[in-house]
Amino acid sequence: MRILIVEDDDRVAAALDAFLARSGYATVRASDGAAAMDLLGADTEVVLLDLGLPDVDGIDLCRRIRGRSDVPIVVVTARSQVTERIKGLRAGADDFVVKPYDVHELLARIEAVTRRSRAVRPESDGVVTIHGGAVAIDLVARQLRVDDQAVDLTPKEFDIVAVLARYPGVAVPKDRLIREVWNTDWRGFGHSLEVHVGAIRKKTGSHRVIETVRGVGYRLVGS
Repeated sequence: MRILIVEDDDRVAAALDAFLARSGYATVRASDGAAAMDLLGADTEVVLLDLGLPDVDGIDLCRRIRGRSDVPIVVVTARSQVTERIKGLRAGADDFVVKPYDVHELLARIEAVTRRSRAVRPESDGVVTIHGGAVAIDLVARQLRVDDQAVDLTPKEFDIVAVLARYPGVAVPKDRLIREVWNTDWRGFGHSLEVHVGAIRKKTGSHRVIETVRGVGYRLVGS
């Protein structure tokens, strides 16, 4: 996932970038509105938007972003007035977080808006292929096919594959997989995750779908 951080405070942006990187997210930062519009792209999955920018009011920028894209927007600002929240939401924001905030709450809100976005806006074609097309992951039909034969995965097993397929080329940390698949931060699910990954590997045989990234988590093979 690529997150666009729109924040003019260097220290705040650096701390947020470091936390999100540790959580397995790729980020890009814009310090003003003009840079934000330049960096906003088809691969942007979430925008974290500060309202106090040097060249434009964040509410106006929110409207401009929404006019170009349906990307989830989380306003992150020191403005705590209810009127400001109403303005932000009416301008197209999906959520509103007031500074100072707990980074783990912000992370949970990012995950929530992306889940809602995927529910109403599936992937462009819904199919991810690896091993030269021998393995196909249909995210819409929730089906994994190997050599054109359907593989019988449990719902949780497919959820794990789907999370990895949404982030091609990215090593997804175990903690993040647990949050997205089991909707919890409890690390006690780590063993369950390993068991499910082992079952997926057994069912897919020689066409391994998941590779282990030592010290991090898992990644889709060949992505």
